[in-house]
Amino acid sequence: MHHPVILLLCLSSLAGAANLPPEDLSQPVTADVIVSTGGTAILKCTVQEHQESSLQWSNTAQQTLYFGEKRALRDNRIQLVHSSPNELTISISNVVLSDEGEYTCSIFTMPVRTAKAVVTVLGVPQKPQVFGFESPLKENDKAKLRCTTSGSKPAANIKWYKGPEELDGAQTSVVEDGNGKTFTVVSFIEFDVTKEDDEAEITCAVGHESLHDSAKSSSHKIQVLYKPTAKIESRPNMPREGDKLRLQCDAYGNPVPDNYVWERENSELPLLANIEGNSLVFLNLNKSDSGTYTCKASNTLGTFITHYKLDVNDPSPIPSTSSIDHAVIGGVVAVIAFLLFCLLIVLGRYLIRHKGTYLTHEAKGSDDAPDADTAIINAEGGQGGSDDKKEYFI
Repeated sequence: MHHPVILLLCLSSLAGAANLPPEDLSQPVTADVIVSTGGTAILKCTVQEHQESSLQWSNTAQQTLYFGEKRALRDNRIQLVHSSPNELTISISNVVLSDEGEYTCSIFTMPVRTAKAVVTVLGVPQKPQVFGFESPLKENDKAKLRCTTSGSKPAANIKWYKGPEELDGAQTSVVEDGNGKTFTVVSFIEFDVTKEDDEAEITCAVGHESLHDSAKSSSHKIQVLYKPTAKIESRPNMPREGDKLRLQCDAYGNPVPDNYVWERENSELPLLANIEGNSLVFLNLNKSDSGTYTCKASNTLGTFITHYKLDVNDPSPIPSTSSIDHAVIGGVVAVIAFLLFCLLIVLGRYLIRHKGTYLTHEAKGSDDAPDADTAIINAEGGQGGSDDKKEYFI
């Protein structure tokens, strides 16, 4: 038997569920759109139950753009993508900032139902302009650079790089453009330069969500002026008396060193030494040319002095290719002679060991004689008056 209170509660619950409003299948559905200036915005509106009515898109000024598949506004940038009883999709190409706003999709049922789609237009930043590279810098000067980009919405961000390394310490300011929608971003940076920074590439990179993980950038190489450095190279490295020698003063600087002065400590330069550009050339070295030589390399920023101690060695013959060949041939002949000598020794030892081997020939026929008298007779006949025994050495 059912309890009357429980039964009453169940009936009440069923009645309440029956009075709930059913899902509104005639409500259009849209989605917000984010697009960059110059891009294309796609506006899509769908509905499950159209109730024999058409969908309509209106712009931010409530002007009808499309009613079903019929164009209502003469704007060639706005095109129909798809039209059916359950969907109306249009596109807006070459989007500009003024296209931003709230668009409305409507279906004229009873009552009229609408859905909103917010179009957000991103202002794409312009390629950055960099200032401060107009003139070269001197070593240990401070570089002061400025980078500017306009037209971004929202405001762009700027980063500085020297080669692949990011530079810190930049200061950034943001100013609203005259249209009241986009922004101009200015970044300032300062850093000390050294001679190693000469020809270094400095980059201003602009980042923005409209650039899709890429960046617009401008790069410039800085010029750093610095005093020269130099060193003297000897060619050949081990000079000997009678050689031709070139002492070359290799100097580096910005601007490139263009003045070289050669001197010899405590003496004048040798008479047979000639100055050829950045080199001191000895046509025929002499022991008396030994000493310490000085090269002074100069540019507009200063002079660098470097020294080289020259020690002229005694002349010595340098083995030629032919002499090396003769040495090789001599070595081969020596090996062959040694092998022949060893062969002779082995052969001699062999002959000595077999020198005592011989064969004795007694009187022929004595072995076959029946008695001693016959053997004597046969032996005397076979030997012909010679000695009783003869020996033959083989």
